[in-house]
Amino acid sequence: MLARIDGPMTTEVTVSQRGECEITPSTNVQYPPGSTNSQKNHWLLIGHHEVPPLAHTTMLRDFPANLQHSGEPVIPPRTSASPFSSASFYYQRYFQAVSGSHSDQNTKKEGVSEETTGQTQRPATVLPIYLTQDRLTLAVLTILVGGWLSFVITFPLRKAQQLKAQRQLEEVLQSRLQQMQTSMQTNLQPVTLVSADRSMSTEPTITSDLPTASNDISSNIQHHNRRTSESDKNDLVDQKPSTEEIDNEVLVGKISFTPTDVLGHGTAGTFVFRGRFDGRHIAVKRILPECFEVAEREVQLLRESDTHPNVIRYFCTERDRLFTYIAIELCAVTLQQYVEDSSCFPELDNITLLEQTMCGLSHLHSLNIVHRDLKPRNILLSGPNALGEVRALISDFGLCKKIPDGRSSFSLRSGIPGTEGWIAPEVLRETPGNKPTSAVDVFSAGCVFYYVVSRGQHPFGEALRRQINILSGEYSLSHFMDDIHDDVIAKDLIEQMISADAESRPSTACVLKHPFFWSPEKQLLFFQDVSDRIEKEPAESPIVVRLETAGRSVVRTNWRMHISVPLQTDLRRFRTYKGNSVRDLLRAMRNKKHHYHELPPEVQDTLGELPEGFVGYFTSRFPRLLMHTHAALQICTHERLFHPYYLPPKAK
Repeated sequence: MLARIDGPMTTEVTVSQRGECEITPSTNVQYPPGSTNSQKNHWLLIGHHEVPPLAHTTMLRDFPANLQHSGEPVIPPRTSASPFSSASFYYQRYFQAVSGSHSDQNTKKEGVSEETTGQTQRPATVLPIYLTQDRLTLAVLTILVGGWLSFVITFPLRKAQQLKAQRQLEEVLQSRLQQMQTSMQTNLQPVTLVSADRSMSTEPTITSDLPTASNDISSNIQHHNRRTSESDKNDLVDQKPSTEEIDNEVLVGKISFTPTDVLGHGTAGTFVFRGRFDGRHIAVKRILPECFEVAEREVQLLRESDTHPNVIRYFCTERDRLFTYIAIELCAVTLQQYVEDSSCFPELDNITLLEQTMCGLSHLHSLNIVHRDLKPRNILLSGPNALGEVRALISDFGLCKKIPDGRSSFSLRSGIPGTEGWIAPEVLRETPGNKPTSAVDVFSAGCVFYYVVSRGQHPFGEALRRQINILSGEYSLSHFMDDIHDDVIAKDLIEQMISADAESRPSTACVLKHPFFWSPEKQLLFFQDVSDRIEKEPAESPIVVRLETAGRSVVRTNWRMHISVPLQTDLRRFRTYKGNSVRDLLRAMRNKKHHYHELPPEVQDTLGELPEGFVGYFTSRFPRLLMHTHAALQICTHERLFHPYYLPPKAK
């Protein structure tokens, strides 16, 4: 229903042809009766099919002079509408107002009139259209926010469910593969297993170790595994023999093993079994196809190096439709396990084990092979042979690098190799133009040396701080005492090996020449040869000057005051010795050694047996004597007399 649009009548109103109203004093604007009584007489032009009179839609340009001007607004101002007002409520009020203004008869019947009541109704409020759309906007935003929150909450759950389903699928697949290989392997538990003999297992870590075992020790030793085991990288032959199972024994080519005799297991479904190859006991490593490429490179390096007695040995590799089987040397324990519990080999000498380790490492370096991951878990101890001898073997060639001929360094394009806490600082820094060399192995070996002689300590502290301390060069050799001969020697070597400057570290050949590995007999021979060499040297000669420099601390001011009375008495019988001279102390040692059997019994008892007791008598009283003398005679390394004690300059 449309509202009335009755406007003023145009009688006696002059309208110009231009559409403008000429305002004159005679203008008489009249309205139809009853159209001025209601304040709700709004003009509604919406949908009207006629164009209103021109005068009705033309604004007066000037207010008539004969009309009274009122300051009250003709159109009452709109009241501020609440943004939360309902559009439906507005239209209800509007139509009520319109119907009320045009229904005079209904108003009279109800007896309600604005003139009689004196009350004025509130003019209808017209809300801006953007306020009427707030609910729609709010609804859209609510839907969007709710959808986003739902996605954020449910996505991790769906992702976890997918990963769980994937793991379950992988486990089922692996289980079925094992069942196809042998029905006995379905009983294996995903933990390190214990066999009747002491064995080694592989477990996932940064690097890998070779699983081994012996015949007389009953425990299981866990190893770390970066990619695959040390000797599980063996050559992949073209022959693909069939797998046979006879009395629960799996036979693949020349390799046989019993699935129930598990030594351990590693990552990616890798298992290690006790087996046999060509009539000898071995460890059989069974690996999955994804490890084949990594194994090929390691096998090639093993082929070049495993002829050395201190490098792990592999025998052969066989394959069937599902797996690769690698026959490797069977060992007893890792060096780490031995340090933690030496009761398995109580007769072993730590110095001998470390010397064998350096021999194996020196062999690798002679072939331009850098190990890059030397640590206690990658050094294995073989079982005793027929003579009861135990060998230290370097294992885990997964990170080895072959340096081409004519070069001495390698790049780090494949990332930082090694195990955290055992990596040389130059590898961590990756300084441009300063590529790592074989000295990285010497650094790791120095850490291993301290680990062994200190019974489990690390020169760079606890595990969480090691790598930071390595970068900053902060180490502590607190295990060593300054007044103990063996500690002074070990500290001298290890400090050189763990030097932050790679160029100042000794080579593996130099390490093997260090007095750290000298027997008491060799130490005594060295003292004797030095004394003979400087016997006729003048006091001003470079050798004697170097020997006597800082010698006061070596002889403890006067060495004659620190020897026993019987020996003091015997020395005074033949010649005079200077108590503050290192050369005279060496001369006294040489003379008593040459005439040992001519000494009085009480002097022999004091000095002890040759050579160990004799050397120990002097080195226990003068712990710095050997290292001081060895450093002073460095200028004589080119002389043939000292070749047994120093590496010749050309060899360096």
